[in-house]
Amino acid sequence: MAKKQVNLNARIFFLYMGMTLLFLVLIVRFGILQIFQHQEMTERALAAAQDNVVRQSPRGKILDRNGRELAISRIAKLLVVRPDRVGSEEDIQVLAAELSPIVGIKAEEIANNIREGGTYYAVKHGLESDEEAAINQLKKDKGYECIWMDDEVKRCYPNDMLAANVIGFIGMEDKGLAGLEYSLDSVVKGDVQEDNVITDMKGQTIFDSIFSLSQHRYQGDNCKTVTLTIDASMQFIVEQTLDKAMLDNNPKSVTAIVMDPKTGEVLAMASRPSYNPNKFGDYSMDAMRNIAVSDIYEPGSTFKSIVAGAALEDGVVTPDQTFYDPGRITVSEKHIQNWNGESFGTVTFTDIVKNSINTCFAMIGQILTGKRLNEYARNFGFGEITGIELPGEEPGMLFESSEMLDSDVATMSIGQSIAVTPLQLVTAMSAIANDGVLLKPHIVKEITNADGSVYKENGREEVRRVLSSATDKTLMGLLEQVVATGGGQKAQVKGYRVAGKTGTAQKINKDTAGYMEGRYIASFCGFAPVENPELVVLVIIDDPTSGEFYGGQIAAPVASEIFSQLLRYKHIEPSSDPFADMDKNNKNLPQYEVTKAPPGKQVMPDLHGLSIREVSQKLGELGIGLSIQGTGLSSGQSIPANTVVEPGTSVTVYFTP
Repeated sequence: MAKKQVNLNARIFFLYMGMTLLFLVLIVRFGILQIFQHQEMTERALAAAQDNVVRQSPRGKILDRNGRELAISRIAKLLVVRPDRVGSEEDIQVLAAELSPIVGIKAEEIANNIREGGTYYAVKHGLESDEEAAINQLKKDKGYECIWMDDEVKRCYPNDMLAANVIGFIGMEDKGLAGLEYSLDSVVKGDVQEDNVITDMKGQTIFDSIFSLSQHRYQGDNCKTVTLTIDASMQFIVEQTLDKAMLDNNPKSVTAIVMDPKTGEVLAMASRPSYNPNKFGDYSMDAMRNIAVSDIYEPGSTFKSIVAGAALEDGVVTPDQTFYDPGRITVSEKHIQNWNGESFGTVTFTDIVKNSINTCFAMIGQILTGKRLNEYARNFGFGEITGIELPGEEPGMLFESSEMLDSDVATMSIGQSIAVTPLQLVTAMSAIANDGVLLKPHIVKEITNADGSVYKENGREEVRRVLSSATDKTLMGLLEQVVATGGGQKAQVKGYRVAGKTGTAQKINKDTAGYMEGRYIASFCGFAPVENPELVVLVIIDDPTSGEFYGGQIAAPVASEIFSQLLRYKHIEPSSDPFADMDKNNKNLPQYEVTKAPPGKQVMPDLHGLSIREVSQKLGELGIGLSIQGTGLSSGQSIPANTVVEPGTSVTVYFTP
């Protein structure tokens, strides 16, 4: 019995010693793992369970000058399937059948894409909230490990087509593809955050808040908000007017720009045809182009504003200087004739501008020389990009002065054989409306950081003085005469003084380098009110096909409509013209002492205090010629009131602001 007890104790001892030894081995092994192999084991564990998640923050907003949202973003979900984890053919068909009614895609299309294999199949972008909820429920009910949802940015344009050609649109991966979305992509693009997270066997994140904090990586400094100079209400007015112009004239396209001449801010910029950036895939590339900056064309007679300013500045002409218009001239075998094919006879320079007489402008260009014409054109900003924030801007085309023939000088003087962009022309006209000072145009007013601090601010930026103040005031008076009594009368706005220049240019045949028969570009560019210009408007109608094609007939009325609505929208008081809205027979009109004229004679009226338009109308009714000096209201006349004169007599009337 004692022997058995000894054996039992021996066995217990050896068992105890064995267990102790094993425990010591485990302790030593655990110590080795914890102390010497800790880093290696941690990395191996993380490698097996760690996953990389990319989170996209929203793209920055684009706002109009008053804070109205033009482009906004939200984080949406992207449905993803991992084909290599779906399983058998039967599993593919079941999954496709269950996803189809949720995402609105045919089951067979989903199944075919899964059958192609791989590790990533993006089923649908920008899931709606109900679709997202349905997919989450499906995952919960069926336990699918092969489907999940990723974050992505969904860009929205709440005003649909409004300013679409300016704003542009984005494609996949939050990338701007057109307009400001493209040119400012690096500024407004959403921030990317990458997190390393730990997942379980089903791919679900665990301890995310712990591990991601230590592994978080940040990329980019974007998401900024862009505030434009555009006024959404003014943009709407312009676009609505262009829609009507499209119906009335059936052209290839219509373009309009509205600019503040005192700041260089673009207040509206629109083209038709256009597109809806929310559905950009439904439109052609032509509809997406911003014609205002990316298309060049021959400006025609609107360019004569620049030529007139150059001639006045260089002292080549004076407003009352006379020329003889033969109706047709030949320069280096190039035939130039007037728009009506007729001669205006002996005319003043004022008449030349007012009636847009080609032959006389060609003669004046020869006096100026090609070198001076080019210098003035470049000073006004032609031949180079303006540097506006929009993409795709063209520099236009001018002659090389050393290579110009006499015929080139003549054609350039009437706005032919050169090419400009609409933006260049409205910027040049703005210089005339801004006392002869050229400003750099801009369409971005301010860029702010996510915290509201200012990242960048654009203001008035002078480029250079292009005309002296005295010359510019004279030129403004001539351009007002164009609208008051010349070819731009349909641009008039009741109660306001408007100045500008019309243009009608033949379209270039890109195949033959000549002109297309019966194809024209009609335009008008002007400013108002003349006494204190606040708006410059350019309207271009490309290839009208409904009958009329002259700028004064179809572009000027569109400009008038835009001026009329915008002047009232901006609460700009009517011009200081005492007769602007008064009936000529109104008893409140001042009564002048009138001497009765002998038969065949006329009596010179008292013109004091009248606008250029009123003076022109009054003298026109009497058959008396007019020469204008200055701009504003009449302050004197070369022939005293009540003087008996011969019909056809010309009187010089002096105007002051």
